[in-house]
Amino acid sequence: MAKYIFVTGGVTSSLGKGIIAASLAKLLQARGFRVTIQKFDPYINIDPGTLNPYEHGECYVTEDGAETDLDLGHYERFLNIFTSQANNVTTGRIYQTVINKEREGAYLGKTVQVVPHITNEIKRRMMELGTTGEYDIVITEIGGTIGDIESLPFVEAIRQLQWELPEEDTVVIHLTYIPYLKAAKELKTKPTQHSVRMLSQEGVRPDIIVCRTEKPLTPELKRKIALFCNVKQEAVIEATDQSTIYEVPLAMLREKLDLTCLKKMNMTDYPEPELSKWRTFLDKLKYPKTVVRIGLIGKYLELQDAYKSILEAFVHAGAVNECQVQIINVHSEYITDENVEEKLAGLEGLLVAPGFGLRGIEGKITAVKYARENGLPFFGICLGMQMAAIEFARNVLGLKDANSTEMDENASEPVIALMEEQKKVTEKGGTMRLGSYTCSVKPGSLAHTIYEAENITERHRHRWEFNNKYLDAFEKAGMVASGKNPDSELVEVIELPTHPFFIGVQYHPELKSTVENPQPIFVHFVKAAMAYSAVNPKDRKVELAKI
Repeated sequence: MAKYIFVTGGVTSSLGKGIIAASLAKLLQARGFRVTIQKFDPYINIDPGTLNPYEHGECYVTEDGAETDLDLGHYERFLNIFTSQANNVTTGRIYQTVINKEREGAYLGKTVQVVPHITNEIKRRMMELGTTGEYDIVITEIGGTIGDIESLPFVEAIRQLQWELPEEDTVVIHLTYIPYLKAAKELKTKPTQHSVRMLSQEGVRPDIIVCRTEKPLTPELKRKIALFCNVKQEAVIEATDQSTIYEVPLAMLREKLDLTCLKKMNMTDYPEPELSKWRTFLDKLKYPKTVVRIGLIGKYLELQDAYKSILEAFVHAGAVNECQVQIINVHSEYITDENVEEKLAGLEGLLVAPGFGLRGIEGKITAVKYARENGLPFFGICLGMQMAAIEFARNVLGLKDANSTEMDENASEPVIALMEEQKKVTEKGGTMRLGSYTCSVKPGSLAHTIYEAENITERHRHRWEFNNKYLDAFEKAGMVASGKNPDSELVEVIELPTHPFFIGVQYHPELKSTVENPQPIFVHFVKAAMAYSAVNPKDRKVELAKI
């Protein structure tokens, strides 16, 4: 039987439950245990696939095509393993399952209630991965904040599992906040005390208190928290702010979070954690030898979590190249023919980000044109690839009305068109081309140089595609389709062989980048930006930021 660790949060949101959960999982994995993490979100959406990025950050897509919470990206980046549909559950999915069962007559005429029917379904899903025999430990992160009305059924499910399972089979970690009052020059524990009391009133007793804090906790403060929150002093864990999220596992190692959990679960006979690759990565990340500036052309730039996986992929790729990648956000809505040179001046690379909808499209096309004409390393992802195709059609092929039917359903030159199987789709949630698909790579191409393989798999999330009716004209004019799906012949990769580095991909390569396996396109893109910087030195002094 697997052991179960539950991570809850209190006082405020955005404390970093996902990072703490991923860091703990990394430490346990490094000690030889088979670990997975799952996220239970209290919102009623079936999944985050229909949410605006401003609402919930990016939508992370798994290998099996599940649209999930962005925390699953942290799990995969830290553990270097795939997650799945089973790793992310929402209130909406829970209620949908229960209501469908009720319609089928599964409850034998009983009145369907939150307890036991909703909580039983929550418990079933909490334990689902643990019953496969694939994992020793399952970590479950509960979204939201203790006290939220939406979280009550999940807290109740944890209470029941604490009661039903052997005491050594469950651990509850409560992440809380210790504010620092400047006027009093003191850290205050009262919010934490209230948060733990609220959790206890719901019947759940925390075994470990992880305290997010800007200042170190004194032994006296730890003793006070332990006393009033009814835990051992060794179970009060200090989580001070770190310069990068990748420092957190080592910080938790120093605080012995993993050892405290293993002791509670009565697990013994384990080795010291093997973290040599992690430490090597951190050394390269913290002490880069050079710096490049990459322009991120997007339209959700006000919220950094909207492009979380892209930003982290650059961290991984930068470390491999011993280069600090400085991301310069450029809002596509404000790029015009008149100001594009000014806005993109000083950059060594340009990434046009994915997205949906008409807003900011012309600015993206203008930015692509600048990169193509000026030999600036270019990388387009999904919509970014489509904008590269439209720009090429307009300005090289002379198709002035070239467009995507997403932006103009009556476009006379639909270079980007709705996929055939999407034309009859009316529902929005979970109906795109989702998950991992095979791509055949053309030998001798830039893509082949990058991947060093003729067949690859990457994750997708889109409805529109390159219109193959235009492919011959594109290739005759110099733009090569260097990657195609072998079954459908859909174009997956386009590139310009005459350009120093110009590549667009229909899929989302950022989703598979991890600390131990940086995504190869990002690695080569950063390398190309470094080469561009060496040939085109800027009249500016860039100091390496201290990480």
